[in-house]
Amino acid sequence: MHSLLVIKSRLSRLENNPGSPSGTASPEQLLHASGYQVSAADGLEAAIPLLPDADASLLIVPISQYVEWRKELMLHKAAPVLWWCCEQTADLSADACEDDFTADGLLSPSMQPAEIHWALHFSARLFFTRQQWTKEREHLLSKLEERKWIDMAKGILSKMRGISESEAYEFLRKQAMNERKRMVDVATSIVKAYQLLHKP
Repeated sequence: MHSLLVIKSRLSRLENNPGSPSGTASPEQLLHASGYQVSAADGLEAAIPLLPDADASLLIVPISQYVEWRKELMLHKAAPVLWWCCEQTADLSADACEDDFTADGLLSPSMQPAEIHWALHFSARLFFTRQQWTKEREHLLSKLEERKWIDMAKGILSKMRGISESEAYEFLRKQAMNERKRMVDVATSIVKAYQLLHKP
């Protein structure tokens, strides 16, 4: 991870915030000093054209807005989205810890370059592991859905033709080969036709 995009909401521009400690480096300065290429954007519209060149994004927004901003960024590019944790962005009470908040990682103004490096490293690993789990889960759900249609079609064929389920499965397989379709597509057609003909 070499290139980072720092995105600030208009409500959380830290440089202009009178509550910021004097002499505190901005996130851009801190990341640049730690050896990263940094680009910055004020708001989502300015960030979107910069996303393709960024390995990750750092959101400087109130914690209550993080999930919504992350969702919006993920529509444009699948990459880690970290949160900048400081006095100005941690705007909720401890009760908010119970909320469904999943950050890919977080950085804070007090971090040293080595800490930033490892935080970014583990954030990237966590993000891509989670992406892989999501893909595997979607694949399994898709397979279960296909199995459901095939089982329903086997039941219909067994009942209508007076054959066993294994014979019904073989019929589906051959029909799919003949029609050059997937078995699940043939099964879905059979189930839908049956449901249509047997509507009360």
